[in-house]
Amino acid sequence: MEVALRDIAGQLGGELIGDAGLLIARIGPLEGADGRTISFLAHPKYRSQLTGSLAGCVIVSPALREAVAGRAAAIVTPDPYLYFARLTQWWARRIRPAAMAGIHASAVVHADAQVGEGASIGPLVVIEAGAVVGAGAQIGAHCVIGANASIGEGTRLAPRVTLGEGCRIGARGLVHSGVVIGADGFGFAPTEGRWEKIEQLGAVRIGDDVEIGANTCIDRGALDDTVIEDGVKLDNLIQVGHNVHIGAHSAMAGCVGIAGSAVIGRHCTVGGGAIVLGHLTLADHVHISAASVVMRSIRQPGQYSGVFPIDDNAAWEKNAATLRQLHALRDRIRALEKNDTTPRQP
Repeated sequence: MEVALRDIAGQLGGELIGDAGLLIARIGPLEGADGRTISFLAHPKYRSQLTGSLAGCVIVSPALREAVAGRAAAIVTPDPYLYFARLTQWWARRIRPAAMAGIHASAVVHADAQVGEGASIGPLVVIEAGAVVGAGAQIGAHCVIGANASIGEGTRLAPRVTLGEGCRIGARGLVHSGVVIGADGFGFAPTEGRWEKIEQLGAVRIGDDVEIGANTCIDRGALDDTVIEDGVKLDNLIQVGHNVHIGAHSAMAGCVGIAGSAVIGRHCTVGGGAIVLGHLTLADHVHISAASVVMRSIRQPGQYSGVFPIDDNAAWEKNAATLRQLHALRDRIRALEKNDTTPRQP
């Protein structure tokens, strides 16, 4: 695909400097770009990357206007990274083949299911009784939509997604391959040396504009529902336990584990490989560093980190208690040293 810069700026805005007729064939990084590549530079501290780059057009902030003055073209915008994101969306809509509306001949759709206008149902899809697929939704090959489940308008399920019985996802969502929504939560009662299953009678409720990465699992609630609010973004290989509640516009990187009944606030972030233990609460705007283990509720917004080696539990508790006092102990030692008048040996 080739597109003139004037068409990009016409669709996305920004101040276009230079050759408006320059044809762009790809979006790419500054390194390795050629004269038909559009790139971006999000932060002035990386301005050295402009040197030597052959990119035909660079998206920059007003602070870098002079730095791109000699280039063939540039687009100046207050937030280059946001502009880049919207450019990729616009580009993808132009190059990706549109899904064909209709139901593939190999799909199995129950007579009591509802499929909205313009929806696309791919090969070997199973849609069970009472399920509702919204208008314009896209259901990829081999997906299974359980009884009485619901999919909102314009939501896209990649191949091999399972949406369990009674679970629902809102509008404009994107669910990648291998995702399982509505498997049983991990609930068992110990009795006489064995485990008695606790039936999971809740469901999963997912809001609008949610993206869920490949092979992520979101368990149904034991009694009440597991809830994912609007705008949440989950990466690949995330485990969300039963009755977890994740607030709107929170984001989690790959391999995060959220144990049952944890409550995550709005606009939170959790770094890759981090773990949040069950029944804890994280306030709005809490940010957890990668590989941290959250062992207590966090009531105030901010950035939190913490990794502690595994040990015998009794020893670990003693060490953890001591570790929490280190800062105070350091201050006391400094105060003692400051007041110490003992003569020193030469």
